[in-house]
Amino acid sequence: MSEPGGVYRVLARKYRPTTFAELIGQEAMVRTLANAIAAGRIAHAFILTGVRGVGKTTTARIIARALNCIGPDGKGGPTVEPCGQCEHCRAIAEDRHVDVLEMDAASRTGVDDIRELTDGVRYKPVSARFKVYIIDEVHMLSKNAFNALLKTLEEPPPDVKFIFATTEVHKVPVTVLSRCQRFALRRVPADILAQHYAKIAAAEKVAAESGAIALIARAADGSVRDGLSILDQAIALGSGTVTEAAVREMLGVADRGLVFDLLETVLKGDAAGAVQRMDDLYQGGTDPAMALQELLDLTYHLTRLKLAPESGEAFEGDRGRALPLSQKLGMAELARAWQMLLKGLGEVQNAPSPIQAAEMVLVRLAYVADLPAPADLIKALEGAGNGTQTPANGPAPGPRIAPVPRASIESATVAAPRIQPREMPSPESLPAGPQSFLDVVRLFEQKREPLLRSHLYGNVHLVRFEIGRIELRPTEAAPRDLPNRLGQMLTEWTGRRWIVSVSGDPGEATLREQDTARAAGLRSEAANHPLVRAVLETFPGAKIEAVREKAIEAASGETAEAAEDTMIAEDPIEGDDFL
Repeated sequence: MSEPGGVYRVLARKYRPTTFAELIGQEAMVRTLANAIAAGRIAHAFILTGVRGVGKTTTARIIARALNCIGPDGKGGPTVEPCGQCEHCRAIAEDRHVDVLEMDAASRTGVDDIRELTDGVRYKPVSARFKVYIIDEVHMLSKNAFNALLKTLEEPPPDVKFIFATTEVHKVPVTVLSRCQRFALRRVPADILAQHYAKIAAAEKVAAESGAIALIARAADGSVRDGLSILDQAIALGSGTVTEAAVREMLGVADRGLVFDLLETVLKGDAAGAVQRMDDLYQGGTDPAMALQELLDLTYHLTRLKLAPESGEAFEGDRGRALPLSQKLGMAELARAWQMLLKGLGEVQNAPSPIQAAEMVLVRLAYVADLPAPADLIKALEGAGNGTQTPANGPAPGPRIAPVPRASIESATVAAPRIQPREMPSPESLPAGPQSFLDVVRLFEQKREPLLRSHLYGNVHLVRFEIGRIELRPTEAAPRDLPNRLGQMLTEWTGRRWIVSVSGDPGEATLREQDTARAAGLRSEAANHPLVRAVLETFPGAKIEAVREKAIEAASGETAEAAEDTMIAEDPIEGDDFL
């Protein structure tokens, strides 16, 4: 639709709100400003924040009109409902009012620009009640420009108002924020946007399907202007008719039913079928990244439905299909699908060939769809630690572990070393005096000497230990007075004389080195366990972090005693991932 004179105006400009009543989705801000204007408690500076296209600059202009409106009779004061008829309202709406100055901070970032602005602050308004300065994208100002603005912003003349707008409020100095009343404009919900776009389509005499309007509202992502731009494009595409199929093709969005089919195929473990369905979507014009985004959205809403079946968060028109699917899927399957799709979406967006990356994501998801959850595998390992036996035909190693029914995993047991929590003797249970060098370390832990205890644990090689006498070889990292302090403290704590001497012999490995070697051996032995090996091959990149304790079953069936040199709890072995 063209304006008089044949000049076309895009919908985002043609339907820009001119009053607070026309703003959508910002009721809290409108109510606050209305009360402030009605009570005469109008701040001297405002800062409006929010995503692009949500109405920050539009709101700033409405505030300027509300402050300067004089009514049709020329006798009115500040009002929350500007008349739109007086000279000030018309001039501000047409961007030609001499006392309402707009500045784009993205193009005028320097201190000279701000000085030019502040120099005009000291002059009275030419014709309006208030001189209003609107600075868009204020976060783009330089540091010196902000500093030049601070004093004027804090104590402006009574007839001057500042209104700032920004999409990145975190970049605005707190010294500026503290001098402004802040209003955060919220993303407009999709259902409110859909109603708004339907009214505009009707006003433009455009036949628009409800499904198409809903798609545009979702694609707008809370931005009114973005949605109006999409609606403008859709009208041009359909020559005055907006259909759901045309909007899907324009946006590259997959059909909702096809997305359901794709997710069901993947979660059945049908990798070939999932790849074929993705290829069909791709050939039909669907962007691979948008297809994965649709799968993510569907997985999210299925999870919401599973948690709260009465929730209205399901896709409109598809609740009848979504609810049974959510009840059939387990929370573990949904959570795993969400994590893999979320990671895969980033891969698709960065891949040289998005369709290939998307297909590989679906293949991975299909191949793990019917595998047991990690929690079930852990239960199986715990069951194996109870000393039960495995059938002779246990899982054999191979390039790929075939999916195993969850019930079989839970019932399977393996003849393997039993993994138990480490039992550390408490310091109170130690004898009257240390009976070993490890007891000495524990005594220092009990006496709250963490620094010396750390040196004894990691920086001392024991050469010889007898009750009352210790020979050791400190490393370069140990303090030079460590032997003297060790002897003095042991003598004081035990009531027995202790002699600590330094030896040149190599001695034993440090306790830290012993624990590291022991943990590495336990980790290697656990990695050879059939179930653990199956898990490691099934989840690429997973690693065993640590094995805390191990009791070895002797050939006669008797349990060997645990090694004396157990790990100290404060010095755990670190790993990359936890399995």
